Amino acid sequence: LLHAVHQEFRRVRSFVFVDGIVEISDVLESSPGVLDPRHLLDRRGLMAHDGRSDYALAFERFLRTWPDAVGPKTTVIVCGDARSHDRRSAAPAMAELARRSRRLYWLDPEPRAEWNLADSDLALYEMYCTEVFEVSTLRQLSESVARIA
Repeated sequence: LLHAVHQEFRRVRSFVFVDGIVEISDVLESSPGVLDPRHLLDRRGLMAHDGRSDYALAFERFLRTWPDAVGPKTTVIVCGDARSHDRRSAAPAMAELARRSRRLYWLDPEPRAEWNLADSDLALYEMYCTEVFEVSTLRQLSESVARIA
């Protein structure tokens, strides 16, 4: 998905996060269509603490570090399961991303039936999204991309 987006559109920036966040646009532009996870894990700042996903920490750092990355013409796509791991919510950062961007989409790889169960915070984030998609299959991914495009 990331390679296809970078090939189809100009001025695309891509970031990956765990409990930290790093930009990987350079990796995508220089790689031959294969994204080696080891190259991502080697990036300084991707794992800032214990290596469990922390949306609040990652999104807040994104907004601080790249304040001009999102503007009124920007479409933001978040890919993740929205699991909090019992950490604080990223709702304030999501609200800020939604305020700054033109559109904000969430692609969740978990089945819709598992959304908002246990430590899933998707309901808190969904209100800030233009649309939320289940993308656990290639067909679902294709359908969501078609709706976004």
